[in-house]
Order: sequence, then structure tokens, then C-alpha cells
Amino acid sequence: MFEKLNEVETRYEHITQQLQEPGITEDQNRYRSLMKELADLESLVEKFRSYKKTIHNIKDNKTLLEEESDEELRQLAKEELGELEDEKVLLEKELKIALLPKDPNDEKNVIIEIRAGAGGDEASLFAEELFRGYTLFAGEMGWRIEMMSSSPGNAGGVKEVIASISGDKVYSRLKYESGVHRVQRVPKTESQGRVHTSTVTVAVIPEAEEVDIKIDPKDLRIDVYRSSGHGGQSVNTTDSAVRVTHIPTNTVVTCQDGKSQLSNKEKALKVLYSRLLAVEEERRMKEASEERLSQIGTGDRSERIRTYNFPQSRVTDHRIGLTTQKLSEIMQGDFNTVIEPLITYYQAEALKKQTQ
Repeated sequence: MFEKLNEVETRYEHITQQLQEPGITEDQNRYRSLMKELADLESLVEKFRSYKKTIHNIKDNKTLLEEESDEELRQLAKEELGELEDEKVLLEKELKIALLPKDPNDEKNVIIEIRAGAGGDEASLFAEELFRGYTLFAGEMGWRIEMMSSSPGNAGGVKEVIASISGDKVYSRLKYESGVHRVQRVPKTESQGRVHTSTVTVAVIPEAEEVDIKIDPKDLRIDVYRSSGHGGQSVNTTDSAVRVTHIPTNTVVTCQDGKSQLSNKEKALKVLYSRLLAVEEERRMKEASEERLSQIGTGDRSERIRTYNFPQSRVTDHRIGLTTQKLSEIMQGDFNTVIEPLITYYQAEALKKQTQ
């Protein structure tokens, strides 16, 4: 581990020197690349330097205990030594986590797709509420969210909503949201006060660039038609809605939320690229590992990653056995309450495998 950390620190110092070279900003591509690499390494290097300082202080305190005759000074050194030993253990763990292999998609923006599953109208209502919660969470994180497509439910809510979320390391935090989300509550239309169970499926897909996956234009069929549903004055007056079909895989993406046909086409292609890349990555992951699970399943009530129980204000994440009573806070965008423990859990699991 320390050999790797020394290499990282050397690379960090080398980049720092390069950025001080005269005329470095004249090559903007090289300059941006170096700045990004420097930013990626900075946190790890600072932590490593803190670790080395802690080790040095531990050594000094041990020397003081061996050579100092003043009992008061010895006691102070002994107390500080205990704190430094605790700090050393914590920093070692943090450094091991920082050196874990990175998910190459962690830095990417995402396409989030939320669909009503089992439960009819109640599923559509919750799909809309869940999307609102993610929208609030994105705002808290300083991310930008853009609607790509939506389909209204029969009695309110949404049958499906697709949006892009862009910002700093979006996928690294939202990737754990993929799966079936189950809601238990009394619907407004339920006169007997019985609790109903519904499901919503969430897929979080890393946003793909055209360079990530190649598509032959001949394999695309693009249809335009008039928008329907929500959309303002332009609805049903212009052929602004776009449907893109990838013929070899029969993948269909529609977009009608924008007033511009060109804008809707660009959004639809962005979703298509990301879906096809996700399918390709899923195939590669299945070949490489049995640990990769399907993102959204079938939407059946039994396939769930998380349950939102409204009568008891309880949220349970079934993957790690986490239960919290902060349902209202989570629905108001505080998803870090469930995301942080998931990150910690999967980091711990990765560390276990690394030491086996």
C-alpha cells in the first residue's frame, strides 16, 4: 500500500511542477488534463501526508517516554500517544478505501428512469413523489437536473419519467438507487383505511458520450409526431415530439417535453446512447462476475431494494438491513441518510475481498 502511495505522491509533485512551467496554459487540453489529475490526487496525497505526520509524531512521543524523566511530561506524551494511535488506525483505513479500484463510471452524469410498477394509480403517484425527492436531493448536492421525457398517470402522478442529472460525481452516489422501491401506505381513495403496497422501478444509467459507443446512423429510425399531454401552447400544433428506434436491438426512446424538435432529438439520442452502453456494460459484467444484479427487475412487489412505510414513517433498505424513521426527510431530498451507509457498506465489503 505504501509503495503505491509514494508513487501517487511523486506523481502529484511532478504534476505540480509541470503546472508551473512557462506557457503551460497555451495548450488548454494539456492544462485541463493536468488540473483534473491534480484534483483527483489531491485528497489522497493530503491524507497520506497527514498519515506520515502522525507516524512521525508517534515516534517522537515514544522517544519522549523513553528519555523524559519529568512525570508530568511523560503523562502528557502518553495521553497524546493514545490519540495518535487511534488517528493512525483511522487514517490507514481511509487510505485503504481511497486506494480501492475506482468504478470508471463514478465521475459520470446519469440518466435516471423512474417507472410505475405494481399497484396501479398509487404506483404512478409515488413515482412522481420519488422523482420530486431526487430533484430536491440534486438541488442539495448542487447538481443540475433536466427533464427528458415523462408520461402522466391515469389519475395523477407519472407512469414514467426520464431525466438527466449532471454535476460532480453524480453516478458515484446515485448508482445505489437502481432497483425496485416499494411503498406501503393508505391511498387517498381507500375508504377503509387499508394499507396498500405498490412498487416503482428506478434505473440509474451512466450518461454515455458518442465516443463510448458507436452507432451506425443506418441502424436508427427517427419518427416525428405531435406532442400530447403536458407541454404548453405548442402541444398538438407542431411535430416536435421525436421517437428514435435502434433497429438491431429494437430499443425505442421518445422525447416530447421540449418545444423544439431538434432539442427533443438530442435528448432522445442521449438516452439511447446511455441505454445501449448500459446494456453492453451489463453483458461484460455478467461475463466477468456473478455479483452484478439486474438494475430494475420486473417491478414485482417481491423484488425490492427499499421499502417506504408511510404509516410508520419508516424507510428500510433491504440490502444492508438499514432502518430509519426519517421517511419525511428522505422524501424531501435527504437521500444521503440511506446513501452514506450503502457507500460505507460496499467499501467495507471491497476491503474484505482485498485482504482475502
